[in-house]
Amino acid sequence: MKPTHAPRGPGGDAPSRRGRPPAPICATAKPAHRAWLEPVRTRLVTSGLTLDALVSLSGYSKTRLSELLRGKGYYPGWEITYSVIRALGLPVSPLLRLWAAAAAEADKDTDWIKSRIRDVQPLGREDQPVAHLALTQSMWKPYTAYARAFLQSERRARQVVSETFDILWLTWDVATATADTTRHSWLLLRGKVLACAPKRPDGRPDLRAAAFSTAVQADIPDLAERLHRIDVLARFFDTITRLPPDQMDVMVLRHLCGIPETAVPGIVGLAPAVTHTLDHHARGALNELCPDSDTQE
Repeated sequence: MKPTHAPRGPGGDAPSRRGRPPAPICATAKPAHRAWLEPVRTRLVTSGLTLDALVSLSGYSKTRLSELLRGKGYYPGWEITYSVIRALGLPVSPLLRLWAAAAAEADKDTDWIKSRIRDVQPLGREDQPVAHLALTQSMWKPYTAYARAFLQSERRARQVVSETFDILWLTWDVATATADTTRHSWLLLRGKVLACAPKRPDGRPDLRAAAFSTAVQADIPDLAERLHRIDVLARFFDTITRLPPDQMDVMVLRHLCGIPETAVPGIVGLAPAVTHTLDHHARGALNELCPDSDTQE
């Protein structure tokens, strides 16, 4: 595996300046494509490599590399993508998964994806950063529960969480340079989830569908009572999305996902006193916005 620090230039000297930013990503590039393309572009800029230097290291023409970096034209094959990320010293395993997901989003069939991967020599062993592995193992369940509350699909929730951790691995040097890696990771997860969540007309995430699964779990035998309960819960969950983001997160984790109060600070990357205050203020706001519901229940 190549080192994850900025690669050296063709002459072996460490780059002394940032490379020139590539032209903007094309508007036609889809979300899953952007998910891996943006970290690649960022690494190119911070590496100090010019496009000419990348041509020498990758073996591809400037025109083809420029198109790849802009997400222009046809979705790129794995061979050219692989050559670029290896030249930039990026980890291959997470980017391969992101590339394959984006290929499916671009309507490439399974045979096309497998064929392009086979065109590249099999990878050697690639070690995942120990701290990243530990974070993935400890946060997988609560992250998935949070994503499932908004997306109402186990498959979609797992997909978003997996993508989040792959992007985090790609940008691990950035994550570990922040004041709090756990907080950085949570904000990345929240952004990915809310970007995929159904939206209300005013742009807020739509949590109302969660009322159906919650009412079913309550096992209410009377149909009329169950429908009434769904209506109350739908209005209550809709009100939760009117809260400030951090208050919304705490309420969703505590009261939709059933996460213990003591575990919430370690998930969202905030101090226990802060999460307690957020929960207190959120309850007060919900009682004012939705007085006919019981926030404790």
